Amino acid sequence: MRFPRTAGVLLHVTSLPGGSIGDFGPAAYRFVDFLQQSGQKIWQVLPLGPPARGNSPYSCYSAFAGNPLLIDTAALGADTGGSNGDATRIGAGESDRERVDFEAALQHKLPRLRSAFERFKTASNSNQDYQSFTAANEFWLPEFARFESYMRHFGDPDWTTWPDDLTRRDPKAMRQLDNELAGDIEFSKYVQFVFHTQWQSLKRYANDRQIRIFGDMPIFVAFESADCWANQSLFELTPQGDRSLVAGVPPDYFSATGQLWGNPLYKWPQHDRTGYQWWIQRFRTAFEQFDLLRVDHFRGFEAYWEIPASAETAMEGQWRSGPGTAPFLAAREVLGPLPIVAEDLGMITEAVHQLRRELDYPGMRVLQFGFDNEHDVFHHPQHYPADSVAYTGTHDNDTIMGWYAGRPIDDTADATLRAILTDTRPVHWQLIDAVLKSDADTAVIPLQDLLGLGNQARMNLPGMADGNWSWRYQHDDITQAIVQTLHELTSKAGR
Repeated sequence: MRFPRTAGVLLHVTSLPGGSIGDFGPAAYRFVDFLQQSGQKIWQVLPLGPPARGNSPYSCYSAFAGNPLLIDTAALGADTGGSNGDATRIGAGESDRERVDFEAALQHKLPRLRSAFERFKTASNSNQDYQSFTAANEFWLPEFARFESYMRHFGDPDWTTWPDDLTRRDPKAMRQLDNELAGDIEFSKYVQFVFHTQWQSLKRYANDRQIRIFGDMPIFVAFESADCWANQSLFELTPQGDRSLVAGVPPDYFSATGQLWGNPLYKWPQHDRTGYQWWIQRFRTAFEQFDLLRVDHFRGFEAYWEIPASAETAMEGQWRSGPGTAPFLAAREVLGPLPIVAEDLGMITEAVHQLRRELDYPGMRVLQFGFDNEHDVFHHPQHYPADSVAYTGTHDNDTIMGWYAGRPIDDTADATLRAILTDTRPVHWQLIDAVLKSDADTAVIPLQDLLGLGNQARMNLPGMADGNWSWRYQHDDITQAIVQTLHELTSKAGR
């Protein structure tokens, strides 16, 4: 599938300024205005789901739900300290933090969401939209709300630690606890309704300005998730509900021992027997949220790294064949053409490229990978194919200036780099320009690279459990000079 020749910016919602975490408030609308003013047509975000552990958006306790911390509680009348139209306002009791404070955000937002829920229950004119939302999301919302409420009740998202009859999903035991927690279950549904309402409002604002939202779908879900608990037959689990086989990748560029992710693997034959209904619904929800979708770890659909749950490192794994085109074709049959980008980075075989071509999805190219070997031109900007999405770097990489400062000095490899760095402009702008001028239909630049920041602004270091996902910018970081330069380069590149 070919996309229009356009450019955009990668920035996760949590990285927006204001309060203890970026959210769907005025800063998000202000960022859309920046995109429009600088000639951008795409806003790429990371997954919007509720993180299970470690605050990673790539390991969520639902494949369908949204992260409550992204909700603008001030818009609910739940905060004080500024009008809804004040683009720099922050929540009461918070300060503008340079990095995300996930715990402070939780402590600030959860009680305000509960207060808003209590007011909502007495507002008769709000219920029609809410009822429409719950009816439209019947496939996942009731089980998610039940799981989240149970998780709070027991103080543990690991559902194998709950009473055995609940781990086994005994209907009588669940009915009894549902009655006890009815109000809390309804609260979880309400929070998802608010998330959906605010996100759709922001998406419409962007779409009205000809900006498409480019989302991200992790291939796996967390073990401690509503999806795994409610659909145990779809995952590789023991009879007791524990993981038997888990996901990861073998030793690679990022880690000498590989990466042991720990997500439960899918029981693909069972998905096939159900006609891939779970995947169809997952794609349906994703394309209600986004205009474009990046499928993370696309290579796992061709072959995935299977690791015993008892293994200490990912080195103990082995390759297994994935489902191939089947989940995508099943979704296409129901939903129509899917504007998907295949994340095909890392150890990619010709079979993975063939799978991507068969589905007619563009792949990814990353400038940072283009200068390791003068004979390997796959990621060199002068060789990007049109059906690709080009980046200076991704959320998993160094910033472009961090990469440039820390790269090994090799005269041969640097000769190809010097062919790009030919003038007196700042290095980061010359590298951005190379990506924008490439033949790739789509070019996306992380905001950190537009700002010319070093690795202190890195979003994620794969294999490191803590300290990731917390980078954010401040309003004054985006200057008029940046707007003008980005607009000029984008225009000259014909995007």
